[in-house]
Amino acid sequence: MARNKKYSRRVIASGVATPIEDPLDLSQIPTLNSSPKTTRLFNGYVVAIGASAGGLDALERFFDKLSVTSGAAFVVVQHLSPDHKSMMDNLLARHTAMPVLMAENGMQIKPNQVFLIPPGKNMTVAGSQLRLLPKNPHGLSLPIDLFFTSLSKEFGKHSVGVILSGTGSDGTRGAVAINDAGGFLLAQDPETAKFDGMPRSVIATGLVDEVIPPEMLAARIVGHVSNSIQPTVKLNDTGQTSHGDPLENILHLLYQVGGINFKEYKSATVQRRIERRMQVRHVRDLSNYLYLLESDRNEIITLKRDILIPVTSYFRDVETFELLEKTVIQTLVENNPDNQSLRVWVAGCATGEEAYTLSILFAEAFDKLRRWPQLKIFATDVEQQNIEFASAGVYPEAIANELSPERLERFFSRSGNQFIVKNEIRQNIVFARHNILDDPPFTRMNLVSCRNTLIYFDVAAQERALLCFQYALAHNGYLLLGSSESLGTLHKDFSVINAKHKIYRVLRPVSLPLNFKNSTNHNDNRMRVSQPYREKHRNAESSIIESGQMLLMQSYAPPALLINEERELVHVYGDVQRYMQIQAGSASLEISKLLVGKMAPVCVALLHKVAKDNMPLHSEIQLLDSAKKQSEWVRVVLRSLIEDAPKERYFLMSFEVLAPKEISLAGSNNIDVEAVSNDRIQSLEMELSATRDSLQATIEELETSNEELQATNEELMASNEELQSTNEELQSVNEELYTVNAENQEKIDILNRLNADLDNMTRAALIPTLFVDSDLNLTRFTPEAGSIFRIREGDIGRPIDDFAHEMEYPEFLHDLRRVICTAQLMEREVKTRNDHWYLVRVLPYIDRPRNISGAVLTFVDITQIKDAQRLQAILDSLPEHIAVLNSKGVITMVNKAWRDFAQSNGDRELAHTGPGINYLDVCKIKHVLDDTVAHQVLIGISQILSGEQAHFSIKYPCHSPTERRWFLMHATPVRHPLGGIIVSHVNITAWVEGEQA
Repeated sequence: MARNKKYSRRVIASGVATPIEDPLDLSQIPTLNSSPKTTRLFNGYVVAIGASAGGLDALERFFDKLSVTSGAAFVVVQHLSPDHKSMMDNLLARHTAMPVLMAENGMQIKPNQVFLIPPGKNMTVAGSQLRLLPKNPHGLSLPIDLFFTSLSKEFGKHSVGVILSGTGSDGTRGAVAINDAGGFLLAQDPETAKFDGMPRSVIATGLVDEVIPPEMLAARIVGHVSNSIQPTVKLNDTGQTSHGDPLENILHLLYQVGGINFKEYKSATVQRRIERRMQVRHVRDLSNYLYLLESDRNEIITLKRDILIPVTSYFRDVETFELLEKTVIQTLVENNPDNQSLRVWVAGCATGEEAYTLSILFAEAFDKLRRWPQLKIFATDVEQQNIEFASAGVYPEAIANELSPERLERFFSRSGNQFIVKNEIRQNIVFARHNILDDPPFTRMNLVSCRNTLIYFDVAAQERALLCFQYALAHNGYLLLGSSESLGTLHKDFSVINAKHKIYRVLRPVSLPLNFKNSTNHNDNRMRVSQPYREKHRNAESSIIESGQMLLMQSYAPPALLINEERELVHVYGDVQRYMQIQAGSASLEISKLLVGKMAPVCVALLHKVAKDNMPLHSEIQLLDSAKKQSEWVRVVLRSLIEDAPKERYFLMSFEVLAPKEISLAGSNNIDVEAVSNDRIQSLEMELSATRDSLQATIEELETSNEELQATNEELMASNEELQSTNEELQSVNEELYTVNAENQEKIDILNRLNADLDNMTRAALIPTLFVDSDLNLTRFTPEAGSIFRIREGDIGRPIDDFAHEMEYPEFLHDLRRVICTAQLMEREVKTRNDHWYLVRVLPYIDRPRNISGAVLTFVDITQIKDAQRLQAILDSLPEHIAVLNSKGVITMVNKAWRDFAQSNGDRELAHTGPGINYLDVCKIKHVLDDTVAHQVLIGISQILSGEQAHFSIKYPCHSPTERRWFLMHATPVRHPLGGIIVSHVNITAWVEGEQA
């Protein structure tokens, strides 16, 4: 069975009908084991995105196309350098409108937000909270595997895993956990990835639901999250479907194509996996899904593999294997007879980790007890793809977190990002496809391990499987089951070694062969029963004839052996036990190792002669001692089997027992074995003597060379270990540096754009600007600064006091130093020698908080402001009341005499006659005494504004309660493109009174 495993340290399997232990490495994550269960406040989808080298480009392309209202939460897990501050939050924020947050310990997961793993941390999820853990600085870091595994446990089918660009295999085992929990699994198309190691590794599992470019992944995820289809698959009370039900046909297709009867599996397991595939393929009902299966064979294979997920790991449930080593494996090794081999059956081995785990434990027990019996582990699984993977013995780098460094070094060799099982433990294992429920079991097993396979069977299938294991076990053999499995009705046939870890010892092995045919064969039986009687009669007659032939052979034919041209036994005819024996050591079918006593060389000589002359021969009569201390005469006859155009030659060796009276009648064609043997032996002895002399000289030379090579080899092994360790560290650092480099490159591009914006802004502002460092050396300037300082492009880096300037500003350098020392802004109005005025503003240059590395000087031309101030001063010096109006008649400027007159006549705030007041509106105010004058003034100013008159003058009285006053008003246009009018009021009281006098 393939669905028999779950990860112990790095992978979590959830979404199944039975309780499953927490497989995280609790040494790294103590909080998950000690803290209480966290309540989930968020029940939506969580999209976990794993990326490494080259992942920034893929992430940007992904978020560019991602909807901001999908309702899912997004968690980005990257390989980040712990020594560099990550800029990922700023970079990704430019590609999505969703909030991008750097994760903090205990932060709640919320929809439509992006959470990033911080540098130097591993991250898990508990409830709907993110948990941060310090990263081990020395061990292999696999943050994607860790988070994917944790996510699958908490969110089950609401978890979505995405693998983007990166090297190595991080994320592969976590992806298996997400798929096992019913989650959705996606990978970037390797052809679009800058580094395709991680995508190809997860694709190789065969569990990925979609392989597409990053920009298409966004739409696929939104479609999956927003898909409201909830397919339902119903089985009846017996776990069987009714006749004609689409589900019946689906299970039949699975049996036809995959050879597995899933009717014997728990209905909840089958239902959940079919529903998952229907949701992935966006199929609403079983009928349409059945049509899809009938038209797409690959979907059948995918569905079968989806049900048979190979979730496993090395040393899963460490306490169980520690106890197994002490109570079972050491006992088997200590009590095993020297001439017997140890036999182990790992049923449902998945991808082989448990079989290799047992081989490792036995190898360590052999060394510890100084005994090395022959070990044979039969590892079987129903899925051929799992068997091929396990047989290859090549595993991702994630197993480094499941094995101790000592075991990893001894039993594995590293090749790139993978670990390869060494032959020391691989040679003990035979991998084979086997169906526990259909195929006959193995026999004479000292240990049978079947962990978490039975939980997927229904009750009847579990009982049949347990009977199969009981039959397979030898006397006092051991049985190891999964933590959620039990013996059921067979508990009386086993003694309990450890109830918690499900280790048992058989008490009453099954002595009779079992009928391993399951219920699925009933239809086949009915078909055989319905065959015509004539065919059955013919079969019975043929069987009787065959039985008669066998009886004749046993009664009259001598026992014989069929031997091929390699001198290996092919077939046995009759009883040859007294002529053959099986020697201790490695098993062999070579005829010289099987025949007893002096018969072996006789038969070998016969084989050599018959193969050479191609004619039948028989040996001289041999006297043999039997077990009854009697003797018998046997003639060995050897014949060559001749067929038409044979591909291989075969020989028939028969043993004829002769009566004493037949001994004297032995034919003359007997081969003189002794003479042939003596000639052959003499020739061989001469060759052997010469070979000994040559071999001795060679041995002496080889011993010397071997000592040198051994010393060199030890040095090379030590160097190789150091280099391998260094290579792993460098590879990890390289991935982190690539990520940092990608972030820095993105930041440089942003800074370049900002720098270009700054240059363009300063050119557009046309403001002379200088940048100096803390030593008053010039670091940057704008071209406009050349109008004040005599600076050229090559002057960068020179002290600022080297440059001549046009300012009358002797305190220039002193002010610069004061600003750098005090970090306070300074402004000063400065005049140049050519009568230009500048507002000099000096600011401290702050490149990071509390660090002043220079100053920035700006020179704002205020010459026009100074000119306006001078004009105002001139106007204020005149005794006449003067106001300047714009083209619409609004007062824009008045002189001091105007203000004083207005304030002395009651308009203290110039609210009626000050700047901003329309002078035409003032003239429209109705007065009893000066209504006529105001009307004339309104007409005169309006005509000037319209260009009808060149100027306007009027004499008018303006008496106060204390004195009589006369004024002359004069209005003339301003000769300027903006237009306007200058209005003046001159006090002519003295002139009028003098004229009257």
